[in-house]
Amino acid sequence: MKQIISIGGGGFSHHGNDLTLERYIVSQSQSPHPKVCFLPQASNESPTYIIKFLESFIQLGAQPSWVSLFGRVEETWKTQLLAQDIIYVGGGNTKSMLALWKAWGLDQVLREAYDNGIILAGVSAGAICWFDQAITDSVWPIGVIEGLGFLPGSACPHFDSEVERPEAYRHFVATGQAKPGIALDDFTAAHFIDGTLFKEVGITQNRKIYKIDSA
Repeated sequence: MKQIISIGGGGFSHHGNDLTLERYIVSQSQSPHPKVCFLPQASNESPTYIIKFLESFIQLGAQPSWVSLFGRVEETWKTQLLAQDIIYVGGGNTKSMLALWKAWGLDQVLREAYDNGIILAGVSAGAICWFDQAITDSVWPIGVIEGLGFLPGSACPHFDSEVERPEAYRHFVATGQAKPGIALDDFTAAHFIDGTLFKEVGITQNRKIYKIDSA
């Protein structure tokens, strides 16, 4: 079974440290104390972000670690990633993250992890990178870039909290610049199993996931 869980925004790095969606991710593993590895490249491997990740996932009973692609890169990073139960990708600059991953061949390792049943998850940049296309402000003001293609269509995070995104995304799809896809409000998550949307998590009256098409 292949699983991807995409979070639109918020989570452990957000003020208030709401771990509802991270708890859901951990609960999808067959292990009571899953190994969870953090990929923080989109945030320039922010030390504060990494510490918050480690603290949060320890709190959830997981065994957290992280992989660096800056400075002295450990030769064991591929083995480390493929030994995980869950790989979690942080937010930040999607375009720069993907470029760095491809330069190191990490995109291919993630494909192997996905095919092997390791759960892939992430927030913001870490939510949209898995799709054919990502709607992102890493090409300012808002643009469309190619993603990893593990999931079909396009995706956009922060749909409720960044006012320019809804109009831009709908325009891209209507004009054929982006494939139809999904938009995620902050504090919502889309759980995909074998490439198909299985469950919407965190949906409330004010927070939703939207299907964006050309109709």
